Amino acid sequence: MRGGPLQGVRVVELTKVWAGPCVGKLLGYLGAEVIRVESEGSLDVTRTYGVDEINNAPGFQSVNPEKLSVQVNMKTKEGIAIILDLLGKSDILVENLRPGAVKRLGLGYEDVRATKPDIIYVSMGMFGSEGPLSYQTGYAPCFAALGGLSSRVGYEGGAPEGMNIRYADSTFGAAAAYGALVALLHRRRTGVGQFVDVSAVECMSSMIGDTLMDYALNGAIVGCEGNRHAEMAPHNVYPCRNDEWISIAVNSDAQWASLAQRMGQPELATQPSFCSHSMRKAHEAELDTVIAAWTVKQDACELSRELQLHGIAAARSQSSLDLVGDPILWERGFYQDVSDREGRAKATLGPSWKMTRAASINHAAPQLGEHNAYVLGDILGLSSEEQQRLTDAGITR
Repeated sequence: MRGGPLQGVRVVELTKVWAGPCVGKLLGYLGAEVIRVESEGSLDVTRTYGVDEINNAPGFQSVNPEKLSVQVNMKTKEGIAIILDLLGKSDILVENLRPGAVKRLGLGYEDVRATKPDIIYVSMGMFGSEGPLSYQTGYAPCFAALGGLSSRVGYEGGAPEGMNIRYADSTFGAAAAYGALVALLHRRRTGVGQFVDVSAVECMSSMIGDTLMDYALNGAIVGCEGNRHAEMAPHNVYPCRNDEWISIAVNSDAQWASLAQRMGQPELATQPSFCSHSMRKAHEAELDTVIAAWTVKQDACELSRELQLHGIAAARSQSSLDLVGDPILWERGFYQDVSDREGRAKATLGPSWKMTRAASINHAAPQLGEHNAYVLGDILGLSSEEQQRLTDAGITR
């Protein structure tokens, strides 16, 4: 009982890799009890890739805090019966297995609804569960490319460079979590469950709706624009001292006047080439040259702080280590300390929101089968002898 708006809601995860577990992570951060179904014979790749210790794998740790782990062999009829029993006592199921896998296992929506009529069933696939391409599967780079997002990522005038792999999975996961919440609200109002069908490719396309509409209405094909932004100028990354860089984004004439003042060149604000957004966009290359000539003499950290104090969006380009060590992010709870079963402290990415009734976040990702006794005994009511029989038979390990 960790508090939060979803306290009392139970979520069962039949998920792999990143996007599916991301859903459970977000719901868990809202206070839900999230149970991952795992087994020795079908370990998540994030538990095993490049590591010797499956219970301390960084990839698994990062996306599974505040979850429970129960071992169930889904390749057995008895294992499927256990999962259906658990779903009968749960509110939400999240699955992102290969297309058709849950139906073949006897865990499709109709199968689960027969056990739990008001279940909220969240199904995640590259192209969703219906249509001519629904049989296809893929990972985050495929999502971003097929959704059109990767076509916009690259240097100005150059070929697409591809999208960061984590963006597609986490965006897909966030959309699925949102769908689960909407369905949960619907059930609270009507008593009726939902089948929530989420397509990774469609989620990615929704991120570039303006580009798709521009093509649909005007036939425009927009290529890579580097760091440009249609509604901001300047909007780029500029060199500073010691080979460091700073990003600066200006979204109004007032901000531009303030930046020109800080540059010691207030006349730039009224110069015909830069006096309005449209003029700055028309002369953007010249604008970037002027700003870069000023920033290259500045310290990136000091300059970013100074510009922020004057209401100008600016930040020093940071490495992963810089981000983890950023005191502002720690102060705001962006990172949080959690502990695993062995009492080891670990840093994890916290929720991206603040709430008056926030759920407590204290536990790192679970060890494999760490909560077998709780799930099988306390929730499902199986005796210790029955639990041992299931383990010996390979059903719950």
